[in-house]
Amino acid sequence: MILAAGLGTRLRPLTNTIPKPLLPVGGTPLIVWNLLLLKRHGFRQVIINLHHLGPMIEQALGSGSKFGIRIIYSHEPVILGTGGGIKQAEPHFSGEPVLILNGDTLVELDLEALCDFHRTRSAAATLVLREDLEAARWGLVEVGDKGRILRITGKGLVDSVPVTPRMFAGIHILHPRLLRHVPKGVASSIIDPYVRAIERGEPVLGYDLQGYWSDIGTAERYAQAERDVRAGRIRLEDRRSREPRVPLK
Repeated sequence: MILAAGLGTRLRPLTNTIPKPLLPVGGTPLIVWNLLLLKRHGFRQVIINLHHLGPMIEQALGSGSKFGIRIIYSHEPVILGTGGGIKQAEPHFSGEPVLILNGDTLVELDLEALCDFHRTRSAAATLVLREDLEAARWGLVEVGDKGRILRITGKGLVDSVPVTPRMFAGIHILHPRLLRHVPKGVASSIIDPYVRAIERGEPVLGYDLQGYWSDIGTAERYAQAERDVRAGRIRLEDRRSREPRVPLK
């Protein structure tokens, strides 16, 4: 699932007339970078939630056939946040784990390795994390032994064991059972069910991202992403010739 319903307020006035996921980087809309990343790693069906200027996204992407992916749209007349938006799309998950990405994030990540990590450890959820000196400003994630997340923004377990500070990169895999108590049609954050799972002792794990990442959250970072593409720090195409297998199945 790609989250694409946000208002993009920090990039106004650009996002007054174009939804943030359609902003071009290197001549290609941000959300298309994510669609091609998913296709590269074997995903063939993607759910996209829509709110702000949603018809423009739907018109640009269509059925997904031109990208070799089937797209299902989840419309939000009232914006529902990460928790409510994922909850609304839950019927499309068929009870299977789902990979979530932000439609406004530019990232290079081996999704197959991520899915293998999640599956082999029988995780309830796996959050992709980054080392960042300003992790607390982004929202501190504290990771304990064997990659288990103990606290997110101070909420979770009170264990005083040594922790590794990280920030959440906005990419995650979750089992739909974690959505059981998320209210339908109500705006909420997906972090809340993750914290509840941590408190229950369920395995909510962190997976360190080593590759490129930018959330394109400000005009400065948007300009930097353009420079990064020109410098070859992130590329649209993957040069591996092998056909990727379908993960999570």
